[in-house]
Order: sequence, then structure tokens, then C-alpha cells
Amino acid sequence: MDWPQKRVALANGIELDVVDTGPSDAPDLIFLHGFPENHRTWRNQIAHFEDRFRCVAPDQRGYRGSSTPENVEDYTPDKLVGDVFLLADALGIGEFTIVGHDWGGAIAWGVAMAGEQMGRVPRAVIANAPHHAVFQKLLYTSPVQREASQYMRGFRDPAKDELVKEHGLFGILADQINWDAPDKMEPEERAILLKDWQDRDTAFAMLNWYRASPIDIPPLNAPYEPPEGWSPPELPKLTIPTLVIWAQDDLALPPENTAELGKFVEKLTLVEVPDCGHFVPWEAPEAVNGAMDAFLAQTD
Repeated sequence: MDWPQKRVALANGIELDVVDTGPSDAPDLIFLHGFPENHRTWRNQIAHFEDRFRCVAPDQRGYRGSSTPENVEDYTPDKLVGDVFLLADALGIGEFTIVGHDWGGAIAWGVAMAGEQMGRVPRAVIANAPHHAVFQKLLYTSPVQREASQYMRGFRDPAKDELVKEHGLFGILADQINWDAPDKMEPEERAILLKDWQDRDTAFAMLNWYRASPIDIPPLNAPYEPPEGWSPPELPKLTIPTLVIWAQDDLALPPENTAELGKFVEKLTLVEVPDCGHFVPWEAPEAVNGAMDAFLAQTD
């Protein structure tokens, strides 16, 4: 499963390496990968859907050969969401279904909210990526989620930069996380990632997604309650059909992230995937493909 990539220039000056496969006149799926991967997160889904959907999968800003602007503020969520619409514009795509995992899922939530208002995104598929309002509340109140997210504090810590300079991205990954799943990944795919992680410029660009995020991650010794005066962000309730796929053994994003989703998503379909870790698109591809098949058929 390998597809050629083409270079796509966006109107904001960013250039992305993009897989664009499937019938050009078919309905469009735009796939957004998460950290610390690339478009190949979705290799099993692209292979499954490319006979009847146009499948577009970029290496996002800061990843692999795509543009890697230097400043932290170049990676704020509004710019990452904007890239998706500008990519669609550059490819002549008006309406599209957004599909995202991990950080790509976080951006997909934003694309879905903005795209619903614009009439461009009629449905969304999110895999193991928390809704912004739910996630921030859990970071304040849940010992499980706060402990699971301490690696984000490490990723933001300039004191860890020497690890990256010396060992590439793998240095800080080995230091900070316990949810990597190398034994579940095909060796050839692992080799691709290990090579990518050696590039120091992209390593810091990938970390800038965390450093530019407005999410507040309290230390473990902070009170387990929202700060005085805090209220959830005022986000519009999502009313487009939305499929949320959640692997139940995710060490970074435990299933409690789905408990209050109904408050923020009107037409929610939740599919739980048991015995699966964080990287559900390739750890449980048949479950993801099946859930997407059913959802796309029901919402066609």
C-alpha cells in the first residue's frame, strides 16, 4: 500500500505533500494524521475506500517534507484548521467529509465546527481525539487523564530540547511516553517513522503543535478542580452527523473522554473498539473500516 504524493501549494504560503487517490468525481474524504506519524496512519483506510471515494491525505504542516515554519505561533490550531480548507480549495474540493486521528482528530473537530457553518463539511469521523471542551475539563478534574497527559508538559519543556538535538524525536518520545506500540506495527512502517524522527527540524515542528496549543495541563500536585472562574470554551454544538471511534485501551486518552460527548455533538455515533491501543486506524483497521462503512452509508 503505497501512493505517490504531490506537492500542493496553499494560499497562505504553506506547501504540503499530499496523497490524492480515487475517482476525481467521487465524494471526498480528507484524512488528517496525528502525532508522531504521517499520512500513512490511514494506509488501511485509503486502500479500503479509494475505489469509491476520493481520498486526500496530507503530511500536515511540520511533518516530513511538508513546510516546517520555525516559530511556535505558526502551529496554533486556527492555522492548522485553515490549512485544511486551503488544501481543499487548492484541489478544487468544495464539500468534504473530514476524518482525523489524535492531533489530526483535534484539528478535525475544529474543521467540522467551522465547516458546518460554511456548508462545506456535512459529516465527520473522529478516532481517539478528544473534544476540546471535554478534554480540558478532564485535565482539571480527572486524575487518570491528568496523569496520562503529563508527557505534554515534557514536550513543551525547553529543557528537553537537548534530547531532541542529540537523538531526534525518538529521544523525547523514549523519555516521555508509554503508549507507543512498536510491536503492533509492521516493521517496514516502523522503519519509515524512525527515519522521519531523525530530522531535527521536523522534530521541533511536530513538538510545536503541543507548544502552540492553548490546552492547560496542570501538574499532578495541582488541585483536582477547575481553576476559579474557568468555564468551558463557548463552542457551537456540532449538528452534523459525527462518528467517534474510540479504542478502549488508549493509555494517552482513556475512554472517559466519550462520556459527555453528547452535550457537544447532536448526531453522535460512538463505536468503542475493545482490546486496542491509541493507534486505532492501524491497530484495528477492520473495526475502523467497518464503522466508517456503516456510517458513510447511513449518512450518504
